[in-house]
Amino acid sequence: MSDPQTKPADLDHAIEEANQPPFAKGPPPLSSFDLVLHHDGSWTHEGQAFRNQRLRDKFDVSVRYLPEEGGVHVVQIGRFRGLVDVEEAGFFVEDIDLARGNVKLSDLGEAAMDVASLTTSPIDGALLCRVKHDLEPKGVLARFTHRAQSEFMNAVDDSGETIEVAGKQVALPAL
Repeated sequence: MSDPQTKPADLDHAIEEANQPPFAKGPPPLSSFDLVLHHDGSWTHEGQAFRNQRLRDKFDVSVRYLPEEGGVHVVQIGRFRGLVDVEEAGFFVEDIDLARGNVKLSDLGEAAMDVASLTTSPIDGALLCRVKHDLEPKGVLARFTHRAQSEFMNAVDDSGETIEVAGKQVALPAL
C-alpha cells in the first residue's frame, strides 16, 4: 500500500502543467477555419462576405505572416490566431511615400519600396510588389490598392521607364 502523503511523479507533472499560463508552450496548432482574404481585399468566412466594416478593418490590420510555421498568413487578435487562405497577397500597399522610398501597408507597417520586385496580378493587372524581406528573403507579396497604384503610376516619368524613389531615378521592370 502506498503512503497517502506521497504523490506519483505523473501527478506532480499534471499539476505543474495545469499551473502554466495559456500558451506557455506556444500557441495551439493552426488549422483552417475557412477564412479567406480575396485578391480585392474583401474577406469571407465559410463563403459569407464580411458585412461589418469595423470587423473587416480589424482583420485588415491583424494579418501576420509566419515563416516559422511554413510561410502561412494568420489573423492574430490578442491570443486568437486563425489561419487565412490568401487568394493572392496577404498585405496591401495602402499608400506610397516616394520621397522616403517607403510603402505603407494594410497591417499599419511600412516597408522599403522594392521597385525591382514589381509585377502585375494575373487576376486583373493590379500592381504587386515584395515586402517584409526581414521575414522572408524573397519577400512577401503585397498588392497595391487603387489609390496607391494611381499615385505610383502618376509618378512614373514621361518615358514610362523610370520613377524617382528617395531622390534617385529607378528603372521600372518590364510589366
